[in-house]
Amino acid sequence: MTKRWYKVAELDDLPAGQVTTVMAGATAVCLIHTAEYGYTALDNRCPHQGGPLGEGHLDGPWLLCPWHGYEYNPKTGLPPEGYGDCAAPYPVEVRGDGVYVQVEEPEHRPTVSDQLVSVMTDWGVDTVFGMVGHSNLGFADALRRAEEAGKLRYFGVRHEGAAAFAASAYGKLTGRPAACFSIAGPGATNLLTGLWDAHLDRAPVLALTGQVDTQVLGPGAFQEVDLYAAFEAVRRWGQTVLTAKNASDLMALALKHALIEQGPTHLILPNEVQEAPAPDEFPATPKEGRVPSIQITPPASELEEAVRLIEAAERPAIIVGHGARFHREAVIELAEHIDAPVITTFKAKGLISDHHPLGCGVLGRSGTPVGSSMMGRSDLLIVLGASFSNHTGISQKKKIIQVDIDRMTLGKFHPVTLPLWGEIGVTVRHLRAHLTRKERPEVKEAIARRWAYWRGEKNKHLDHLDRQGRMHPALVFKHLSELAPEDAVLCVDVGNNTYSFGRFFECSSRQDVLMSGYLGSIGFAFPAAMGAWAAVGDRRKIISVSGDGGFGQYLAEFTTAVKYNMPICHILLNNDELAKISKEQRAGKFPVWQTSLHNPNFAEYARLCGGTGIRATRPEEVREAIAAGLRADGPAIVELLTDPMQT
Repeated sequence: MTKRWYKVAELDDLPAGQVTTVMAGATAVCLIHTAEYGYTALDNRCPHQGGPLGEGHLDGPWLLCPWHGYEYNPKTGLPPEGYGDCAAPYPVEVRGDGVYVQVEEPEHRPTVSDQLVSVMTDWGVDTVFGMVGHSNLGFADALRRAEEAGKLRYFGVRHEGAAAFAASAYGKLTGRPAACFSIAGPGATNLLTGLWDAHLDRAPVLALTGQVDTQVLGPGAFQEVDLYAAFEAVRRWGQTVLTAKNASDLMALALKHALIEQGPTHLILPNEVQEAPAPDEFPATPKEGRVPSIQITPPASELEEAVRLIEAAERPAIIVGHGARFHREAVIELAEHIDAPVITTFKAKGLISDHHPLGCGVLGRSGTPVGSSMMGRSDLLIVLGASFSNHTGISQKKKIIQVDIDRMTLGKFHPVTLPLWGEIGVTVRHLRAHLTRKERPEVKEAIARRWAYWRGEKNKHLDHLDRQGRMHPALVFKHLSELAPEDAVLCVDVGNNTYSFGRFFECSSRQDVLMSGYLGSIGFAFPAAMGAWAAVGDRRKIISVSGDGGFGQYLAEFTTAVKYNMPICHILLNNDELAKISKEQRAGKFPVWQTSLHNPNFAEYARLCGGTGIRATRPEEVREAIAAGLRADGPAIVELLTDPMQT
């Protein structure tokens, strides 16, 4: 134990007859000022049930705890006669420059939480998004120590749902897990939407939730939720940590499952376990030797059959899905080797530039006629990392070679000509090495003609204004296409803005697009942008795109971006409406009902939060507004008024 004096208040900070909470280093102290004793100090934690004595009040000769009214002597901490609880007093000195309190600072003894965080950081988890609260303080303190040691970064968010979305986006962009962190009960359940997004899109995430003390589990304690049951459907693996004996193994298993099975895993951390002592030496649980390589190739006979099919095809086309995200170069090399058009699913938008001679843009409902027409004229589809979603509309009438690392994805909804189980990068490079070089100038000419036609169609919308003077989204995405850096990361929301982005935004060579693919959760974009920024920092520009409905769901997270100086440029298409739902109501012959929105001036909101806010209400203002948002040093909202009837 080390005794140390701390200045906790100025001489005139606390009038006589009042109490307050002060910090003496890391120790919370109840500071009291009475006419009888002058300045005195007690341990801030009531010995009855832990109430904060500094929030209590003086009643005659007694200090009363704010929770249950327990009484303590302001100087000695003793209770009235007949009671056993005693609040520990601290020495106090009133000096010329202020009031000082002496506290004992014990040397920190590692806890189970330190043990868990050590494994987490050893396995490469360096980023945590979350909220510190009532039932996770012990683990939060271990995170604090790790952050001070430079082993991880912690980002405190305003809503746990944003933490899960941010972690999901981090996993989608990097293939590595970040952690999301919450208290028990409502904090934990708030994580579920973002974790479902990660589950359905195969993004590795580590969820860490506090839990009430194990001794009160069952009868129905405050904020008690059966978290093991609540997370059962969404997690790849999960467990409750109960003892130091296997805590390290449980963390290692959580991370192993997240990496190999590509999805969320979950550890439940009861209150008392978080602060329990760890072993003198942490068990060794290295990542090396526990995570195998995925560089597997299909059997030679199947590869030979794939080569035969491709060689025999006159017009092969490559369709690239989200599962090929990390194999961009190999896919493009194969396409250039055989002059095959490359069409992407929406989730894979950006894996090939829309300006590449073989790039055909997106297929499906959010796509362009370039991709669908080139698929239609093909006689063989080489499908890489795509799941054949009905939104994508990959033709089932063609011969199909499908490559995926997930065996269940191969021929999932219908038979394919040749399912190849293998890692996409390795398999594609093997195919390229055994295929004859082909030159098909007519393919590039056909792609160029279709792009010219489609760009002409898009340009027809640039001068559009509705009766309120609101613009067509095509104008927004024309300028954003031209201004966004070639290596930008773009996080896209759900709604009319998403369809418009898919159709009108043209990707450059090294851009990544992140979205809530299979879950399709509104509100994804801005929290995802925070996760993307945490993954790549200032090395790449982070852009998020949403409508007013989606941004409104996590509006407060803009203050998080300001706090951590995340230079995210948020492109906000404001049409004062949940316009996609209005469109669905009209299409279903329902009256449009309850889809209008009452919005603030979002640019003013950004400035009130300490960021940059820019608003464009006329077509001639759009380009400079976007450019200014991209130039901003910190987070920026570029608010653009768009027509809700147009997508």
